[in-house]
Amino acid sequence: MSLSVQHNGVQEDKDNLIELFVKAGSDGESIGNCPFSQRLFMILWLKGVVFNVTTVDLKRKPADLQNLAPGTHPPFITYNHEVKTDVNKIEEFLEDVLCPPKYRKLAAKHPESNTAGMDIFAKFSSYIKNSRPDANEASERGLLKTLQKLDDYLNGPLPDEIDENSMEDITISNRKFLDGDEMTLADCNLLPKLHIVKVVTKKYRNFDIPKSMTGIWRYLSNAYSRDEFTNTCPGDREIEIAYADVAKRLTK
Repeated sequence: MSLSVQHNGVQEDKDNLIELFVKAGSDGESIGNCPFSQRLFMILWLKGVVFNVTTVDLKRKPADLQNLAPGTHPPFITYNHEVKTDVNKIEEFLEDVLCPPKYRKLAAKHPESNTAGMDIFAKFSSYIKNSRPDANEASERGLLKTLQKLDDYLNGPLPDEIDENSMEDITISNRKFLDGDEMTLADCNLLPKLHIVKVVTKKYRNFDIPKSMTGIWRYLSNAYSRDEFTNTCPGDREIEIAYADVAKRLTK
């Protein structure tokens, strides 16, 4: 499937011919489960640049794509017909070439925002792949601990939320995202993974992120209200299918 993403009727920028190739879903056409694909999709959407998106069916990869990027799996981009394949380098490249004043800078202002929640996906993987009932509780505790660290960060006020001249002490942050009220590169990295954690643990472990983690739930709620996230996100069913063979049943 190929589609063109345009913003507010903006005509295609002939200086920035961008095509994003992402993993296709189980039907071979829809968006598949791949947090790295969604990460780049979100970045381009947030930049406000016009770009094309092509979903790639890994079971039937077209010959022209094999010639374009031999041995490479999505996500990757072409920029003015030049192929770029490393996700981290693509992020740096897009931030460099799609820059102010025409395009918004997406880098986080606070360095801590870039590392918040960075160990959640590893703990989630350990939890969901464990098949031993006697190890399940410890694995779940490990996941909860990393989620709590993220919740603490989201609820802790950032320096620019604290007014030194105010008589009131702000103890709980109300910001929408990791680094403030706008999405940054940090969110493009974390949100797709956090959503996968939420969907997969519920499906295969009947685990819910505790409602007491108000920072995380505020964060997810704000993400779900934004087209930049929902329109680049695979359906829950696609995520569940992707983990059907990964998630291990707890057996004696």
